[in-house]
Amino acid sequence: MIKREIYMNRIRPFINTELIKVLTGIRRCGKSVMLELIQEELIANGVSASQFISINFEKMSNARLCTAEALHQELAERISNSSGKVYLFFDEIQEVENWEKCINSCRIDFDCDIYITGSNAKLLSGELATYLAGRYVEFVIYPFSYSEFLEMRKQQEPNPDFSKTFREYLLLGGMPFLSHLITDKDACLQYLKDVYNSVVLKDIVKRNSIRDVDQLERIITYVLANIGHSFSATSLSKFFKSEGRTIAPETILNYIKACTDAFLFYKVNREDLIGKKILTVNEKYYIADHGLREAVYGQNNRDIELALENIVFMELLRRGYSVTVGKTNTKEIDFVAHLNGTKLYIQVAYLLATPETIDREFNTYYTISDNFPKYVVSMDELDMSRDGIKHFNIREFLLMKAWD
Repeated sequence: MIKREIYMNRIRPFINTELIKVLTGIRRCGKSVMLELIQEELIANGVSASQFISINFEKMSNARLCTAEALHQELAERISNSSGKVYLFFDEIQEVENWEKCINSCRIDFDCDIYITGSNAKLLSGELATYLAGRYVEFVIYPFSYSEFLEMRKQQEPNPDFSKTFREYLLLGGMPFLSHLITDKDACLQYLKDVYNSVVLKDIVKRNSIRDVDQLERIITYVLANIGHSFSATSLSKFFKSEGRTIAPETILNYIKACTDAFLFYKVNREDLIGKKILTVNEKYYIADHGLREAVYGQNNRDIELALENIVFMELLRRGYSVTVGKTNTKEIDFVAHLNGTKLYIQVAYLLATPETIDREFNTYYTISDNFPKYVVSMDELDMSRDGIKHFNIREFLLMKAWD
């Protein structure tokens, strides 16, 4: 099992506190395993497993507990038969009707430490703000980073071929269950298609009562094809009109919002680096796991630069950065990453194969006068750093403990 220390280091300070620990992220990204890792941590610190109450609400056997009243009654009975502090682990809590009322009551009624997971951003909106405001802390869990993927492959092969391993990651992404299938590409792609279908049907269609599933899937396909490209709902509406389909821009925005709520896509705003303001038009979108794109849309090998961009973007989120796309006059910087008052800039390219490509990627930075780190990341093995702008092979860049 991969220990996922990047998340455990963030969660540890909150263990045994009254704050409710909320783990969110796309379906099958490893949230359930994180609950197991937290339990291992507790046991290592002297807590007995008999103090744990774990319930996965996607199991049919727990369907009877999917209302706040039924769940609270079950917990009251089980906790009355135990002594000392109890640790509550609830997986996919959004399946419980009015779950936030039950969780808030547990916090008040019992001596407990609460951990919950959910696959929709709406988990932390609406009534939750009323019932649990200021009483929870959220941790977003993502699919495996390249570092975690490499750790997984090392457990399977003591000395894996690093280039081959990165090609596997570039094609198939980092959904944790792939560790059981990695030697069979077709099985991996079938699994990823099933994950995608589950996200669309359970977390997007069902949760948002979407009736025109065909329309939704066409919009998703368009976004998948244009990962890392800016577009507007109006331009997408015109595109569909040219194909003989009428979809209002508002509908497009609502459908894409449903996808971001399900953690399928992440929206990135553009930032005017000269005017110091966020631009609210022509955002970009990236997918939570680029392997899903390969399974559903394909062409990760053809669109390598887009896949590399997606990998770097998700790594920035994983490390806690907030990210924008930088705009300077007529030029764009792929990523401007902010964290704790610091900033770094990243340009992503496939290969710096020609002088023109090298000039394009490096010259973009010459209009920026600050001294924050500036990177160009590509598949090239040779170091092409110049003028204080650092160049890294992407594998090396992703494995760095820190960027400075």
